[in-house]
Amino acid sequence: MGGNGIVVFNLLVMALLGGLRASGETPITGAEISAGAAARIEKYRKGDATVLVVDAAGKPVAGAELTIEQTTHAFLFGCNIFNWAEDDKNLWYKKPLSDEVQTSYRAHFADLFNYATLPFYWHFYAPAQDQTRQTYLESVAKWCREKGIATKGHPLMWNYVDPTWLPNDKAAIGKLQVERVKDIVPRFKGLIDKWDVANELADFSSGGKGDKAPKITAMWAKDRMPVARDCFLAAREANPGALLLINDFKTDESYEKVLLGLADDHGKPLYDVIGLQSHQHSGVWSDQKLWDTCERFAKFGVPLHFTEMTILSGRRMPGAAKNAEGEETWVSAPHDEETQAKDVVREYTLLFSHPSVEAITWWNLIDGFAWMGAPAGLLRKDGTPKPAYTSLQKLIHETWCTRTSANSDAQGQVHVRGFYGNYHVTVRLSGKAAGEGTFVLSKSAGNEWKIVTR
Repeated sequence: MGGNGIVVFNLLVMALLGGLRASGETPITGAEISAGAAARIEKYRKGDATVLVVDAAGKPVAGAELTIEQTTHAFLFGCNIFNWAEDDKNLWYKKPLSDEVQTSYRAHFADLFNYATLPFYWHFYAPAQDQTRQTYLESVAKWCREKGIATKGHPLMWNYVDPTWLPNDKAAIGKLQVERVKDIVPRFKGLIDKWDVANELADFSSGGKGDKAPKITAMWAKDRMPVARDCFLAAREANPGALLLINDFKTDESYEKVLLGLADDHGKPLYDVIGLQSHQHSGVWSDQKLWDTCERFAKFGVPLHFTEMTILSGRRMPGAAKNAEGEETWVSAPHDEETQAKDVVREYTLLFSHPSVEAITWWNLIDGFAWMGAPAGLLRKDGTPKPAYTSLQKLIHETWCTRTSANSDAQGQVHVRGFYGNYHVTVRLSGKAAGEGTFVLSKSAGNEWKIVTR
């Protein structure tokens, strides 16, 4: 790192350790977090636009009837899409869904989400050194594109499970890891332009101990940061326009240290986004914990994505025997599902109101596939929606979605305030269709839309 880079990086460290806030706002606690959510959503998630209606000669048209409908969100509401399958050979989860449930799974996914996380775990993507699941993952990504769903690959670097063919050599594994990034990122460019480059660097002890520990864990426990740095640099070079994330379940000082250690020679972070996991198997997070987590990592000055969220619709049976598949036994009664729905609405509302959060990804749309067999899905095992699915659908596509009608004024204008995202505007004159247009309501644009009538 050059002299100027050291200065910049040290200043960043001092700012973070001193607890400086990226937003510069007065800290809030307790009831204020929930009570102020609606006002923050109005402030941070909505903007103003002006629609100008003119005739072919460019003259303003007064009294035109406009219908303004939001078609997609700028905010990313996502889910992992690990259960999407065309056959039983390319399943990340080894229990295939029936044709009927698969149909329900895809329909409910597309109806709710605009963002999907695809599985790129090393041992899954490359079961043999000369074999990959590229074709399968391209099929998933293309389906997402047809449905208007943005995609992310997850993860490029992780220590939990090795490919069986990895050599027993630290340097060779490190080289193969970076080569994997150099191969995958450009190969999927245009289909997948968002990547969890490094996953769970803060705790490299997962995946077994002793002889059962993956080779990556055993060899990289102390030297993982240089490899992670090379992976980020390789991903950036392979696709300069890609959005690069770091992702972790740790939300304490250990993750902060990792984030501080991933900078280029000028002190600039190598990641574009900080990913935060929130698997809530041991109990739902309070408003205070959610808010404090956002504030802690907002200090780094980059967007936050809640990359893996689970809120359960059931309770673990203490001391209960595991089922035939080795899963824990859980109770999921109707009132548990209602409780899940309330917590989903509460947490999504709070996160949507925080200015640094730009995405929330639910982990496992359907029951039967979560860690410990927990009832973490928004759909039941038979593919029917739980109250949490219905509540989230209403929140995203009704409460937080802009649809309005208005007539143009004497200057041919209609002023609109709406949620950021894509819009379709139609114009009628004397009850007849007279024009239309598609536009983007953006934080950074002037948001002046023009429609020429016919």
